[in-house]
Amino acid sequence: MTKEELAEGARAHLTGTLIPFWEKLRDEEHGGFYGYMDYDLRVDQKAVKGCILNSRICWFFSRAYCELREPQLLEDARHAFTFMRDRCFDRQNGGTFWSVAYDGRPEDTTKHTYNQAFSIYALSEYYLASGDEEALRMAMEQFHLIETKMKDGIGYLEALDILFQPVSNDKLSENGVMADRTMNTLLHVLEAYTNLYRATDNAEVKQALEEIFLQFAEKVWNPEKRRQEVFFDNQWNSLIDLYSYGHDIEASWLMDYGCDIMGKKEITDLIRPMTDAMADNLMKMAFDGRSLPQECERGAVNEARVWWVQAEALLGYLNAWQKYPEREDYRNAVEQEWNFIQTYVVDHRPGGEWFWMVHKDGTPYEGKPIVEPWKCPYHNGRMCLEIIRRLGKPE
Repeated sequence: MTKEELAEGARAHLTGTLIPFWEKLRDEEHGGFYGYMDYDLRVDQKAVKGCILNSRICWFFSRAYCELREPQLLEDARHAFTFMRDRCFDRQNGGTFWSVAYDGRPEDTTKHTYNQAFSIYALSEYYLASGDEEALRMAMEQFHLIETKMKDGIGYLEALDILFQPVSNDKLSENGVMADRTMNTLLHVLEAYTNLYRATDNAEVKQALEEIFLQFAEKVWNPEKRRQEVFFDNQWNSLIDLYSYGHDIEASWLMDYGCDIMGKKEITDLIRPMTDAMADNLMKMAFDGRSLPQECERGAVNEARVWWVQAEALLGYLNAWQKYPEREDYRNAVEQEWNFIQTYVVDHRPGGEWFWMVHKDGTPYEGKPIVEPWKCPYHNGRMCLEIIRRLGKPE
């Protein structure tokens, strides 16, 4: 497969599958997008609407418009932005709710740092697409909220209540631990601030980005194991022997991209050996030649092929191949991941999108929803958009 063929395939999948699928989920009566589709492709029009889901949809259509310049995509983005602004934001106390009911009434009023970060990611991209100054103002308000109410002298906090008092971090804790701090939240604050800095060139945002990169290098990175740790107590002590393959391959390219946007040599020199090691270590330890397992906990590999992990694996190896074009293993990984995704992860049933996850042999896990508060066009849509951005825009 040539780079041109990959770019053409990504464009065809984006315009022929992903965009039409998500456009059909617009809720024209109550706003936003429907929050749930089950495995049998039945939409629950009265399901809870996750605010992360709607932020990511807003980002997706905004980014797609910036790349493709089709007017309908900007209208889709505006539809998502309007719902975010009018329903997902707490006008009285500030910040974004975790979720709202189908008609926009507050449902889970937790203020999670991870969720605030995705609102920044969406609002800054919508501003770049539309030029809407209100979206930029809201993004900067969210930035200052995180920096003043969701951060202490040690790092970023996780879950807070409606009045920004700390609560249990059950939403971003897994694998039998309750984490005070997580790599996942830090990674997506980094991602959000990268996009906000790209939109604003703001010195305060740049300073916060630098501090996050230093936290990754000093607190999250495990140089002996050539991986990131995942869950931490309040003092950044790792809570579990867990190697999140998906998050490491995602971080390997997101952090490189953040360094490129930030443009500070000292930070790039600090971070690039980490991102090189992430991609190389996963190639040697985890990639099976055609797909990437989910994670390894205490030496036991979870062999599920999760949809978002496959999308990020393709991007991570594409990024590594672009840095090291002599590495044929990276080139082969890109081609094999694309083939695995198109053959097995894409749901080829009429009206389908991507399966949540498939077995190592490619057969789907039946019963897992196709749309729910975490299942959205963020990872797979971004995969297509990044391929197009990096490899060209064929006519």
